[in-house]
Amino acid sequence: MSNKTRWYKDSFIYQIYPRSFCDSNGDGIGDIQGIISKLDYIKDLGAKAIWLSPIYKSPNYDNGYDISDYRDISPEFGTLDDFKTLVAEMRKRDLKLIMDLVVNHTSFEHKWFLKSKESTDNEYRDYYFWRKGRGKNGKKPPNNWTSRFGGSAWTYDEKTKEWYLHLFTKEQPDLNWDNPKVRKEVEDIVNYWLDLGVDGFRCDVITYISKREGLPNGKWGLLSRGDEHFTHGPNIHKYLNELNKNGFSNKDTMIVGEGAGVTLEQAIIYTNEENEELDNVFHFEHMETDFYKQAIPRKFKLKNLKKVFSKWQLGLLQKGWNSLYFENHDFPRSLGRFTGDYKDKRVEAAKMLAISLYMQQGTPYIYQGQEIGMTNYTFSNISEFQDVLVQNIRSVFGVFEPIFRPLIFKILKIRARDNARTPMQWDASENAGFTEGKPWFYINPNYTTINVENELEDKNSILNFYKKLIQYRLGNEVLINGYYKEYEGKNKDLHVYMRNYNGVSILVVCNYKNKEVPFKPNPETANKNCKLVLHNYNYDRPILEPMTLRPYEALVYELNKPKNS
Repeated sequence: MSNKTRWYKDSFIYQIYPRSFCDSNGDGIGDIQGIISKLDYIKDLGAKAIWLSPIYKSPNYDNGYDISDYRDISPEFGTLDDFKTLVAEMRKRDLKLIMDLVVNHTSFEHKWFLKSKESTDNEYRDYYFWRKGRGKNGKKPPNNWTSRFGGSAWTYDEKTKEWYLHLFTKEQPDLNWDNPKVRKEVEDIVNYWLDLGVDGFRCDVITYISKREGLPNGKWGLLSRGDEHFTHGPNIHKYLNELNKNGFSNKDTMIVGEGAGVTLEQAIIYTNEENEELDNVFHFEHMETDFYKQAIPRKFKLKNLKKVFSKWQLGLLQKGWNSLYFENHDFPRSLGRFTGDYKDKRVEAAKMLAISLYMQQGTPYIYQGQEIGMTNYTFSNISEFQDVLVQNIRSVFGVFEPIFRPLIFKILKIRARDNARTPMQWDASENAGFTEGKPWFYINPNYTTINVENELEDKNSILNFYKKLIQYRLGNEVLINGYYKEYEGKNKDLHVYMRNYNGVSILVVCNYKNKEVPFKPNPETANKNCKLVLHNYNYDRPILEPMTLRPYEALVYELNKPKNS
Protein backbone atom coordinates (compact mmCIF):
# COMPACT_ATOMS: atom_id res chain seq x y z
CA MET A 1 0.00 0.00 0.00
CA SER A 2 1.32 3.45 -0.90
CA ASN A 3 2.34 5.86 1.86
CA LYS A 4 1.17 8.78 -0.26
CA THR A 5 -1.17 11.14 1.58
CA ARG A 6 -4.13 11.82 -0.70
CA TRP A 7 -5.62 15.32 -0.65
CA TYR A 8 -8.74 14.33 1.27
CA LYS A 9 -6.60 13.12 4.18
CA ASP A 10 -5.49 16.68 4.84
CA SER A 11 -8.70 18.56 4.00
CA PHE A 12 -11.77 19.77 5.81
CA ILE A 13 -14.89 19.18 3.71
CA TYR A 14 -17.81 21.57 4.13
CA GLN A 15 -21.26 20.14 3.42
CA ILE A 16 -23.88 22.37 1.84
CA TYR A 17 -27.58 21.51 1.85
CA PRO A 18 -28.40 23.78 -1.12
CA ARG A 19 -32.08 24.34 -0.38
CA SER A 20 -31.20 25.87 2.99
CA PHE A 21 -27.86 27.57 2.35
CA CYS A 22 -28.36 30.89 0.54
CA ASP A 23 -31.11 32.17 -1.77
CA SER A 24 -30.00 34.64 -4.46
CA ASN A 25 -33.29 35.34 -6.25
CA GLY A 26 -35.85 35.73 -3.48
CA ASP A 27 -37.91 32.60 -4.15
CA GLY A 28 -37.19 31.29 -0.65
CA ILE A 29 -35.06 28.37 -1.84
CA GLY A 30 -31.27 28.29 -1.70
CA ASP A 31 -29.57 28.05 -5.08
CA ILE A 32 -26.26 27.79 -6.93
CA GLN A 33 -25.77 31.54 -7.27
CA GLY A 34 -26.31 31.81 -3.53
CA ILE A 35 -23.56 29.25 -2.99
CA ILE A 36 -21.24 31.18 -5.31
CA SER A 37 -21.83 34.32 -3.24
CA LYS A 38 -20.56 32.51 -0.13
CA LEU A 39 -17.47 30.80 -1.54
CA ASP A 40 -15.16 33.35 0.05
CA TYR A 41 -16.75 32.58 3.43
CA ILE A 42 -16.04 28.86 3.01
CA LYS A 43 -12.51 29.52 1.78
CA ASP A 44 -11.86 31.83 4.74
CA LEU A 45 -13.13 29.15 7.12
CA GLY A 46 -10.30 26.92 5.91
CA ALA A 47 -12.24 24.19 4.13
CA LYS A 48 -10.58 22.72 1.05
CA ALA A 49 -13.62 21.06 -0.49
CA ILE A 50 -17.39 21.37 -0.62
CA TRP A 51 -19.78 18.44 -0.52
CA LEU A 52 -22.95 19.49 -2.31
CA SER A 53 -26.17 17.63 -1.52
CA PRO A 54 -28.23 16.81 -4.66
CA ILE A 55 -28.97 19.60 -7.13
CA TYR A 56 -30.12 17.33 -9.98
CA LYS A 57 -33.59 17.51 -11.49
CA SER A 58 -36.05 15.98 -9.06
CA PRO A 59 -39.75 16.07 -8.13
CA ASN A 60 -38.49 16.48 -4.53
CA TYR A 61 -40.44 13.80 -2.73
CA ASP A 62 -37.26 13.32 -0.71
CA ASN A 63 -35.65 16.75 -1.17
CA GLY A 64 -33.55 15.82 -4.18
CA TYR A 65 -32.64 12.25 -3.28
CA ASP A 66 -35.18 11.12 -5.89
CA ILE A 67 -33.49 12.04 -9.17
CA SER A 68 -35.39 12.31 -12.44
CA ASP A 69 -32.46 13.48 -14.61
CA TYR A 70 -28.84 12.81 -13.64
CA ARG A 71 -27.43 15.13 -16.29
CA ASP A 72 -29.23 18.36 -15.51
CA ILE A 73 -29.81 20.82 -12.68
CA SER A 74 -33.12 21.32 -10.90
CA PRO A 75 -34.52 24.71 -12.05
CA GLU A 76 -35.08 25.79 -8.44
CA PHE A 77 -31.30 25.67 -7.96
CA GLY A 78 -30.32 27.19 -11.30
CA THR A 79 -28.99 25.98 -14.62
CA LEU A 80 -26.13 23.90 -15.94
CA ASP A 81 -24.39 27.17 -16.83
CA ASP A 82 -24.74 28.24 -13.19
CA PHE A 83 -23.11 24.97 -12.20
CA LYS A 84 -20.22 25.53 -14.60
CA THR A 85 -19.77 28.99 -13.12
CA LEU A 86 -19.70 27.46 -9.65
CA VAL A 87 -16.94 25.05 -10.68
CA ALA A 88 -14.93 27.88 -12.25
CA GLU A 89 -15.27 30.10 -9.18
CA MET A 90 -14.26 27.24 -6.91
CA ARG A 91 -11.19 26.60 -9.05
CA LYS A 92 -10.16 30.24 -8.59
CA ARG A 93 -10.23 29.65 -4.83
CA ASP A 94 -8.56 26.24 -4.96
CA LEU A 95 -11.70 24.56 -3.64
CA LYS A 96 -12.67 21.04 -4.68
CA LEU A 97 -16.24 19.89 -5.35
CA ILE A 98 -17.84 16.67 -4.11
CA MET A 99 -21.26 15.80 -5.58
CA ASP A 100 -23.88 13.51 -4.11
CA LEU A 101 -24.22 10.35 -6.21
CA VAL A 102 -27.64 8.78 -5.63
CA VAL A 103 -27.69 5.56 -7.65
CA ASN A 104 -29.28 2.93 -5.44
CA HIS A 105 -32.57 4.28 -6.75
CA THR A 106 -34.01 6.88 -9.11
CA SER A 107 -37.14 8.97 -9.05
CA PHE A 108 -40.30 7.26 -10.27
CA GLU A 109 -40.41 10.12 -12.79
CA HIS A 110 -37.05 9.17 -14.32
CA LYS A 111 -37.37 8.19 -17.99
CA TRP A 112 -35.94 4.73 -17.26
CA PHE A 113 -38.69 3.95 -14.79
CA LEU A 114 -41.43 5.47 -16.93
CA LYS A 115 -40.35 3.22 -19.79
CA SER A 116 -39.95 0.20 -17.53
CA LYS A 117 -43.56 0.35 -16.34
CA GLU A 118 -45.02 0.49 -19.88
CA SER A 119 -44.99 -3.31 -20.20
CA THR A 120 -43.50 -6.47 -18.71
CA ASP A 121 -41.13 -7.15 -21.60
CA ASN A 122 -39.50 -3.84 -22.57
CA GLU A 123 -35.73 -3.22 -22.47
CA TYR A 124 -35.96 -1.04 -19.35
CA ARG A 125 -38.02 -3.48 -17.29
CA ASP A 126 -34.87 -5.10 -15.91
CA TYR A 127 -33.42 -1.72 -14.90
CA TYR A 128 -35.55 -2.14 -11.76
CA PHE A 129 -36.86 -4.97 -9.59
CA TRP A 130 -40.30 -5.97 -10.89
CA ARG A 131 -41.86 -9.09 -9.41
CA LYS A 132 -45.17 -10.92 -9.36
CA GLY A 133 -46.99 -10.78 -6.04
CA ARG A 134 -47.95 -13.56 -3.66
CA GLY A 135 -51.35 -14.77 -2.60
CA LYS A 136 -54.61 -14.77 -4.51
CA ASN A 137 -54.37 -12.64 -7.65
CA GLY A 138 -50.82 -11.62 -6.67
CA LYS A 139 -52.03 -8.81 -4.43
CA LYS A 140 -49.51 -9.49 -1.65
CA PRO A 141 -45.93 -8.12 -1.86
CA PRO A 142 -43.30 -10.50 -3.30
CA ASN A 143 -41.48 -10.68 0.05
CA ASN A 144 -41.62 -9.22 3.56
CA TRP A 145 -38.96 -6.52 3.16
CA THR A 146 -39.70 -3.17 4.76
CA SER A 147 -38.85 0.29 3.50
CA ARG A 148 -36.25 2.28 5.43
CA PHE A 149 -38.97 4.92 5.75
CA GLY A 150 -41.62 2.53 7.07
CA GLY A 151 -44.16 0.14 5.53
CA SER A 152 -43.62 -2.39 2.77
CA ALA A 153 -40.70 -2.01 0.37
CA TRP A 154 -43.01 -2.91 -2.53
CA THR A 155 -45.66 -1.00 -4.49
CA TYR A 156 -48.21 -2.59 -6.83
CA ASP A 157 -48.62 -1.36 -10.39
CA GLU A 158 -52.17 -1.78 -11.70
CA LYS A 159 -51.18 -1.59 -15.36
CA THR A 160 -48.70 -4.47 -15.46
CA LYS A 161 -50.06 -6.32 -12.40
CA GLU A 162 -46.60 -6.54 -10.82
CA TRP A 163 -44.77 -4.99 -7.88
CA TYR A 164 -41.62 -2.85 -7.89
CA LEU A 165 -39.04 -2.64 -5.10
CA HIS A 166 -38.22 0.58 -3.26
CA LEU A 167 -36.10 0.51 -0.12
CA PHE A 168 -37.15 4.10 0.53
CA THR A 169 -40.34 5.85 -0.60
CA LYS A 170 -42.56 4.50 -3.37
CA GLU A 171 -41.34 7.47 -5.42
CA GLN A 172 -37.78 6.03 -5.27
CA PRO A 173 -37.68 2.68 -7.12
CA ASP A 174 -34.46 0.68 -6.66
CA LEU A 175 -32.13 0.17 -9.59
CA ASN A 176 -31.13 -3.38 -10.49
CA TRP A 177 -27.34 -3.32 -10.36
CA ASP A 178 -27.20 -6.96 -11.48
CA ASN A 179 -28.06 -5.61 -14.93
CA PRO A 180 -24.76 -4.63 -16.64
CA LYS A 181 -26.63 -1.95 -18.62
CA VAL A 182 -27.50 -0.21 -15.34
CA ARG A 183 -23.88 -0.30 -14.21
CA LYS A 184 -22.79 1.18 -17.55
CA GLU A 185 -25.37 3.96 -17.18
CA VAL A 186 -23.95 4.81 -13.74
CA GLU A 187 -20.39 4.83 -15.10
CA ASP A 188 -21.47 7.25 -17.82
CA ILE A 189 -23.11 9.53 -15.23
CA VAL A 190 -19.95 9.56 -13.12
CA ASN A 191 -17.74 10.42 -16.09
CA TYR A 192 -20.17 13.09 -17.27
CA TRP A 193 -19.76 15.03 -14.01
CA LEU A 194 -16.04 14.36 -13.77
CA ASP A 195 -15.66 15.93 -17.21
CA LEU A 196 -17.51 18.98 -15.91
CA GLY A 197 -14.92 19.41 -13.17
CA VAL A 198 -16.25 17.47 -10.20
CA ASP A 199 -13.54 16.14 -7.85
CA GLY A 200 -15.41 13.30 -6.20
CA PHE A 201 -18.66 11.84 -4.97
CA ARG A 202 -20.48 11.04 -1.78
CA CYS A 203 -22.24 7.79 -2.66
CA ASP A 204 -25.69 7.73 -1.06
CA VAL A 205 -26.74 4.43 0.61
CA ILE A 206 -24.16 2.71 -1.57
CA THR A 207 -24.12 -0.39 0.66
CA TYR A 208 -27.61 -1.29 -0.61
CA ILE A 209 -26.87 -1.62 -4.33
CA SER A 210 -26.37 -5.41 -4.34
CA LYS A 211 -29.41 -7.54 -3.45
CA ARG A 212 -29.35 -11.26 -2.76
CA GLU A 213 -30.48 -13.38 -5.71
CA GLY A 214 -34.13 -14.36 -5.51
CA LEU A 215 -34.92 -11.58 -3.01
CA PRO A 216 -35.78 -14.02 -0.19
CA ASN A 217 -37.85 -13.12 2.86
CA GLY A 218 -35.96 -11.41 5.64
CA LYS A 219 -35.75 -12.39 9.28
CA TRP A 220 -38.51 -10.92 11.38
CA GLY A 221 -37.60 -7.63 13.04
CA LEU A 222 -39.56 -5.06 14.99
CA LEU A 223 -38.25 -2.09 13.00
CA SER A 224 -37.11 -3.61 9.71
CA ARG A 225 -37.03 -6.82 7.68
CA GLY A 226 -34.79 -7.87 4.83
CA ASP A 227 -31.63 -5.99 5.80
CA GLU A 228 -29.45 -9.10 5.61
CA HIS A 229 -30.42 -9.54 1.95
CA PHE A 230 -29.71 -6.02 0.65
CA THR A 231 -27.03 -4.56 2.94
CA HIS A 232 -23.45 -5.36 1.80
CA GLY A 233 -24.88 -7.79 -0.74
CA PRO A 234 -22.99 -10.58 -2.53
CA ASN A 235 -21.69 -8.44 -5.42
CA ILE A 236 -21.14 -5.12 -3.65
CA HIS A 237 -17.33 -5.22 -3.86
CA LYS A 238 -17.34 -6.37 -7.47
CA TYR A 239 -19.65 -3.52 -8.47
CA LEU A 240 -17.72 -0.85 -6.56
CA ASN A 241 -14.38 -2.02 -7.93
CA GLU A 242 -15.84 -1.99 -11.45
CA LEU A 243 -17.23 1.53 -10.96
CA ASN A 244 -13.91 2.69 -9.56
CA LYS A 245 -11.91 1.40 -12.51
CA ASN A 246 -14.33 2.67 -15.15
CA GLY A 247 -15.29 5.94 -13.48
CA PHE A 248 -13.89 7.14 -10.17
CA SER A 249 -10.23 6.49 -10.99
CA ASN A 250 -10.35 8.50 -14.22
CA LYS A 251 -9.55 11.65 -12.19
CA ASP A 252 -7.86 12.47 -8.88
CA THR A 253 -11.10 11.93 -6.99
CA MET A 254 -12.28 11.39 -3.42
CA ILE A 255 -15.07 8.84 -3.04
CA VAL A 256 -16.90 8.52 0.26
CA GLY A 257 -19.64 5.98 0.81
CA GLU A 258 -22.60 6.33 3.11
CA GLY A 259 -22.16 3.07 5.00
CA ALA A 260 -25.51 2.30 6.56
CA GLY A 261 -24.96 -0.73 8.78
CA VAL A 262 -21.27 -0.95 7.92
CA THR A 263 -19.07 -2.73 10.44
CA LEU A 264 -15.41 -1.99 11.07
CA GLU A 265 -14.40 -5.17 9.25
CA GLN A 266 -16.49 -4.20 6.22
CA ALA A 267 -15.15 -0.63 6.26
CA ILE A 268 -11.60 -1.96 6.04
CA ILE A 269 -12.51 -3.81 2.85
CA TYR A 270 -14.32 -0.81 1.37
CA THR A 271 -11.56 1.72 2.09
CA ASN A 272 -8.33 -0.26 1.81
CA GLU A 273 -6.48 1.40 -1.07
CA GLU A 274 -5.45 -1.95 -2.57
CA ASN A 275 -9.10 -2.91 -3.11
CA GLU A 276 -9.85 0.20 -5.20
CA GLU A 277 -13.43 0.73 -4.03
CA LEU A 278 -14.03 3.73 -1.73
CA ASP A 279 -11.65 6.21 -0.11
CA ASN A 280 -13.56 6.62 3.15
CA VAL A 281 -16.93 5.77 4.66
CA PHE A 282 -19.59 7.36 6.81
CA HIS A 283 -20.26 4.73 9.43
CA PHE A 284 -23.20 5.29 11.78
CA GLU A 285 -22.04 3.53 14.93
CA HIS A 286 -21.15 6.67 16.89
CA MET A 287 -24.41 8.30 15.75
CA GLU A 288 -26.39 5.45 17.30
CA THR A 289 -25.01 5.82 20.82
CA ASP A 290 -28.16 7.74 21.80
CA PHE A 291 -30.64 6.12 19.38
CA TYR A 292 -31.15 2.42 18.79
CA LYS A 293 -31.31 1.81 15.03
CA GLN A 294 -31.61 5.61 14.71
CA ALA A 295 -35.21 5.41 15.89
CA ILE A 296 -35.66 4.50 19.55
CA PRO A 297 -34.13 6.98 22.02
CA ARG A 298 -31.76 5.78 24.69
CA LYS A 299 -29.73 7.73 27.22
CA PHE A 300 -26.47 9.08 25.83
CA LYS A 301 -23.45 7.74 27.67
CA LEU A 302 -20.03 9.13 26.90
CA LYS A 303 -18.42 5.76 27.66
CA ASN A 304 -20.29 4.22 24.74
CA LEU A 305 -19.22 7.01 22.38
CA LYS A 306 -15.58 6.63 23.44
CA LYS A 307 -15.69 2.88 22.84
CA VAL A 308 -16.84 3.53 19.27
CA PHE A 309 -14.16 6.17 18.74
CA SER A 310 -11.39 3.84 19.96
CA LYS A 311 -12.71 0.88 17.99
CA TRP A 312 -12.66 2.75 14.69
CA GLN A 313 -9.49 4.76 15.30
CA LEU A 314 -7.47 1.66 16.14
CA GLY A 315 -9.22 -0.65 13.69
CA LEU A 316 -8.71 1.46 10.57
CA LEU A 317 -5.13 2.53 11.30
CA GLN A 318 -3.04 1.75 8.20
CA LYS A 319 -5.87 -0.46 6.92
CA GLY A 320 -8.49 2.01 5.69
CA TRP A 321 -9.77 5.54 6.21
CA ASN A 322 -12.47 7.10 8.35
CA SER A 323 -14.82 10.09 8.15
CA LEU A 324 -15.11 12.45 11.12
CA TYR A 325 -18.57 13.93 11.52
CA PHE A 326 -21.14 14.80 14.18
CA GLU A 327 -23.67 16.47 11.86
CA ASN A 328 -25.14 16.26 8.39
CA HIS A 329 -28.52 16.64 6.68
CA ASP A 330 -29.73 13.28 8.04
CA PHE A 331 -29.18 13.96 11.75
CA PRO A 332 -30.24 16.56 14.31
CA ARG A 333 -27.74 19.12 15.56
CA SER A 334 -24.97 17.89 17.85
CA LEU A 335 -25.40 20.55 20.53
CA GLY A 336 -27.66 19.13 23.21
CA ARG A 337 -27.44 15.70 21.65
CA PHE A 338 -23.95 14.83 22.87
CA THR A 339 -23.57 17.54 25.50
CA GLY A 340 -26.72 17.34 27.59
CA ASP A 341 -28.29 20.63 28.67
CA TYR A 342 -25.60 23.21 27.89
CA LYS A 343 -27.70 26.18 29.13
CA ASP A 344 -25.46 29.27 28.91
CA LYS A 345 -22.42 27.25 27.80
CA ARG A 346 -23.33 26.79 24.12
CA VAL A 347 -20.08 28.33 22.90
CA GLU A 348 -17.86 26.25 25.15
CA ALA A 349 -19.81 23.07 24.38
CA ALA A 350 -19.57 23.56 20.60
CA LYS A 351 -15.83 24.17 20.75
CA MET A 352 -15.34 21.12 22.96
CA LEU A 353 -17.18 18.86 20.51
CA ALA A 354 -14.98 20.15 17.69
CA ILE A 355 -11.78 19.35 19.59
CA SER A 356 -13.04 15.93 20.70
CA LEU A 357 -13.90 14.92 17.13
CA TYR A 358 -11.46 16.67 14.82
CA MET A 359 -8.22 15.76 16.60
CA GLN A 360 -8.87 12.13 15.59
CA GLN A 361 -7.70 10.45 12.38
CA GLY A 362 -9.92 10.69 9.32
CA THR A 363 -11.35 13.19 6.88
CA PRO A 364 -13.15 15.96 8.83
CA TYR A 365 -16.60 17.07 7.65
CA ILE A 366 -18.41 20.23 8.74
CA TYR A 367 -22.12 20.62 8.10
CA GLN A 368 -23.38 24.13 7.31
CA GLY A 369 -24.13 26.03 10.51
CA GLN A 370 -22.16 23.65 12.72
CA GLU A 371 -19.29 26.14 12.67
CA ILE A 372 -21.48 28.81 14.31
CA GLY A 373 -23.19 26.49 16.77
CA MET A 374 -26.63 26.28 15.17
CA THR A 375 -29.15 24.35 17.24
CA ASN A 376 -32.25 22.22 16.75
CA TYR A 377 -35.46 24.01 15.86
CA THR A 378 -38.12 24.14 18.59
CA PHE A 379 -41.07 22.45 16.90
CA SER A 380 -44.42 23.09 18.57
CA ASN A 381 -46.64 20.81 16.48
CA ILE A 382 -46.13 17.58 14.57
CA SER A 383 -47.65 19.17 11.46
CA GLU A 384 -44.62 21.48 11.19
CA PHE A 385 -42.34 18.67 9.99
CA GLN A 386 -41.85 18.53 6.22
CA ASP A 387 -39.52 15.55 5.88
CA VAL A 388 -41.08 12.66 3.93
CA LEU A 389 -39.60 10.29 6.50
CA VAL A 390 -41.81 11.86 9.18
CA GLN A 391 -44.91 11.51 7.02
CA ASN A 392 -44.13 7.85 6.34
CA ILE A 393 -43.53 7.09 10.00
CA ARG A 394 -46.90 8.57 10.89
CA SER A 395 -48.66 6.62 8.14
CA VAL A 396 -47.24 3.33 9.43
CA PHE A 397 -49.34 3.72 12.58
CA GLY A 398 -52.49 4.03 10.46
CA VAL A 399 -55.67 4.56 12.47
CA PHE A 400 -53.64 4.33 15.70
CA GLU A 401 -51.51 7.37 14.81
CA PRO A 402 -53.58 9.82 16.92
CA ILE A 403 -53.05 7.60 19.96
CA PHE A 404 -49.28 7.42 19.50
CA ARG A 405 -48.90 10.98 18.21
CA PRO A 406 -47.60 12.48 21.51
CA LEU A 407 -44.88 9.82 21.70
CA ILE A 408 -44.01 10.17 18.01
CA PHE A 409 -43.80 13.95 18.37
CA LYS A 410 -41.58 13.68 21.45
CA ILE A 411 -39.10 11.53 19.54
CA LEU A 412 -39.22 13.62 16.37
CA LYS A 413 -38.47 16.86 18.20
CA ILE A 414 -35.04 15.54 19.09
CA ARG A 415 -34.44 13.08 16.25
CA ALA A 416 -36.05 14.43 13.06
CA ARG A 417 -33.85 15.31 10.09
CA ASP A 418 -35.72 18.60 9.75
CA ASN A 419 -33.73 19.88 12.74
CA ALA A 420 -30.66 20.17 10.52
CA ARG A 421 -32.49 21.57 7.50
CA THR A 422 -33.55 24.98 8.75
CA PRO A 423 -31.97 27.79 6.69
CA MET A 424 -28.43 28.97 7.33
CA GLN A 425 -28.27 31.93 9.71
CA TRP A 426 -26.15 34.62 8.06
CA ASP A 427 -27.12 37.73 10.00
CA ALA A 428 -29.77 39.30 12.25
CA SER A 429 -31.83 40.78 9.42
CA GLU A 430 -35.24 39.41 8.46
CA ASN A 431 -35.09 35.70 7.58
CA ALA A 432 -31.52 35.51 8.89
CA GLY A 433 -30.10 36.90 5.64
CA PHE A 434 -31.00 33.63 3.93
CA THR A 435 -33.62 35.08 1.57
CA GLU A 436 -35.51 38.25 0.75
CA GLY A 437 -38.61 36.18 0.05
CA LYS A 438 -40.61 33.68 2.08
CA PRO A 439 -38.25 30.88 3.18
CA TRP A 440 -39.17 27.34 2.17
CA PHE A 441 -38.79 26.20 5.79
CA TYR A 442 -38.82 27.69 9.26
CA ILE A 443 -36.01 30.00 10.38
CA ASN A 444 -34.73 29.21 13.87
CA PRO A 445 -35.82 32.15 16.09
CA ASN A 446 -32.38 32.29 17.71
CA TYR A 447 -30.91 33.64 14.44
CA THR A 448 -30.83 37.16 15.90
CA THR A 449 -28.00 36.08 18.20
CA ILE A 450 -26.62 32.96 16.48
CA ASN A 451 -25.48 34.08 13.03
CA VAL A 452 -22.35 34.40 10.91
CA GLU A 453 -22.16 38.19 11.12
CA ASN A 454 -22.09 38.14 14.92
CA GLU A 455 -19.59 35.29 14.94
CA LEU A 456 -17.18 37.11 12.64
CA GLU A 457 -17.15 40.16 14.92
CA ASP A 458 -16.47 38.16 18.10
CA LYS A 459 -12.84 37.01 18.34
CA ASN A 460 -13.88 34.33 20.86
CA SER A 461 -16.75 32.98 18.75
CA ILE A 462 -17.28 29.39 17.69
CA LEU A 463 -16.62 30.35 14.07
CA ASN A 464 -13.26 31.96 14.81
CA PHE A 465 -12.33 28.99 16.96
CA TYR A 466 -13.12 26.64 14.05
CA LYS A 467 -10.74 28.67 11.89
CA LYS A 468 -7.95 28.23 14.44
CA LEU A 469 -8.64 24.52 14.80
CA ILE A 470 -8.67 23.97 11.05
CA GLN A 471 -5.40 25.82 10.55
CA TYR A 472 -3.81 23.81 13.34
CA ARG A 473 -4.89 20.50 11.84
CA LEU A 474 -3.97 21.19 8.21
CA GLY A 475 -0.59 19.68 7.42
CA ASN A 476 -0.24 18.28 10.94
CA GLU A 477 1.41 14.89 10.44
CA VAL A 478 0.57 13.73 13.96
CA LEU A 479 -3.15 14.28 13.40
CA ILE A 480 -3.11 12.90 9.86
CA ASN A 481 -1.07 9.76 10.48
CA GLY A 482 -0.67 9.35 14.23
CA TYR A 483 -1.64 6.43 16.46
CA TYR A 484 -4.67 6.91 18.75
CA LYS A 485 -4.52 5.91 22.41
CA GLU A 486 -7.38 6.50 24.82
CA TYR A 487 -7.01 7.33 28.50
CA GLU A 488 -9.68 7.56 31.19
CA GLY A 489 -11.70 4.94 29.31
CA LYS A 490 -14.09 4.32 32.20
CA ASN A 491 -14.53 7.99 33.05
CA LYS A 492 -18.15 8.94 32.34
CA ASP A 493 -17.35 12.66 32.03
CA LEU A 494 -14.04 12.98 30.18
CA HIS A 495 -12.79 12.10 26.71
CA VAL A 496 -8.99 11.94 26.91
CA TYR A 497 -6.72 10.58 24.18
CA MET A 498 -3.25 10.87 22.72
CA ARG A 499 -2.09 10.96 19.11
CA ASN A 500 1.52 9.85 18.49
CA TYR A 501 3.71 10.08 15.39
CA ASN A 502 7.49 10.15 14.93
CA GLY A 503 8.17 10.87 18.59
CA VAL A 504 5.72 13.77 18.84
CA SER A 505 2.51 13.42 20.84
CA ILE A 506 -0.69 15.44 21.04
CA LEU A 507 -2.84 15.09 24.15
CA VAL A 508 -6.56 15.91 23.96
CA VAL A 509 -8.62 16.48 27.11
CA CYS A 510 -12.38 17.13 26.83
CA ASN A 511 -14.99 17.57 29.55
CA TYR A 512 -18.37 16.51 28.14
CA LYS A 513 -20.33 17.75 31.15
CA ASN A 514 -21.76 21.12 32.18
CA LYS A 515 -19.99 20.92 35.51
CA GLU A 516 -16.50 21.01 36.95
CA VAL A 517 -14.63 17.71 36.65
CA PRO A 518 -11.22 16.81 38.14
CA PHE A 519 -8.48 15.59 35.80
CA LYS A 520 -5.15 14.04 36.72
CA PRO A 521 -2.66 13.50 33.88
CA ASN A 522 -1.57 9.93 33.26
CA PRO A 523 2.05 9.13 34.25
CA GLU A 524 2.81 8.70 30.54
CA THR A 525 1.96 12.35 29.92
CA ALA A 526 3.28 13.92 33.11
CA ASN A 527 6.58 15.80 33.38
CA LYS A 528 7.01 16.16 29.64
CA ASN A 529 7.93 19.15 27.54
CA CYS A 530 4.44 20.45 26.72
CA LYS A 531 2.76 23.33 24.97
CA LEU A 532 -0.94 24.25 25.10
CA VAL A 533 -1.98 24.80 21.47
CA LEU A 534 -5.80 24.84 21.56
CA HIS A 535 -8.31 25.55 24.30
CA ASN A 536 -11.88 26.80 24.52
CA TYR A 537 -11.72 29.15 27.49
CA ASN A 538 -10.21 32.62 27.42
CA TYR A 539 -7.31 31.81 29.72
CA ASP A 540 -4.18 29.71 29.66
CA ARG A 541 -3.19 26.39 31.28
CA PRO A 542 0.48 26.24 30.24
CA ILE A 543 1.41 23.42 32.63
CA LEU A 544 0.07 19.89 32.33
CA GLU A 545 -0.74 19.07 35.93
CA PRO A 546 -3.70 17.89 38.05
CA MET A 547 -6.51 20.35 37.48
CA THR A 548 -10.23 20.97 37.78
CA LEU A 549 -11.73 21.30 34.33
CA ARG A 550 -14.44 23.87 33.87
CA PRO A 551 -17.80 22.98 32.26
CA TYR A 552 -17.13 21.68 28.72
CA GLU A 553 -13.49 22.66 28.94
CA ALA A 554 -11.27 21.23 26.20
CA LEU A 555 -7.47 21.35 25.95
CA VAL A 556 -4.94 20.26 23.34
CA TYR A 557 -1.29 19.89 24.34
CA GLU A 558 1.74 19.11 22.22
CA LEU A 559 4.23 16.89 24.03
CA ASN A 560 7.89 16.23 23.27
CA LYS A 561 7.89 18.58 20.31
CA PRO A 562 11.31 20.14 19.60
CA LYS A 563 11.37 23.72 20.86
CA ASN A 564 12.52 25.13 17.51
CA SER A 565 9.58 23.64 15.56
